[in-house]
Amino acid sequence: MSATCQVTGRSVGFGHHVSHSHRRTKRRFEVNLQRKRYWVPSLGRHATLRLSARGIKVVDARGIDAVVADLLARGERV
Repeated sequence: MSATCQVTGRSVGFGHHVSHSHRRTKRRFEVNLQRKRYWVPSLGRHATLRLSARGIKVVDARGIDAVVADLLARGERV
């Protein structure tokens, strides 16, 4: 499973480590992914989502029912 937030779509970024002598080597900027389990009243069951820290804030602001409705409309498994 790829390191992608199900709500925001945020994924791994790439860049460089820059040393004191200014040599550059490749690095990855990982996403802060969390597995969160929510009770979804509209489905009548729990849903486990892979969310970034920003995605958790989106769920808190919009509500789990609205977020799950968007995910199901996109065809994602919840």
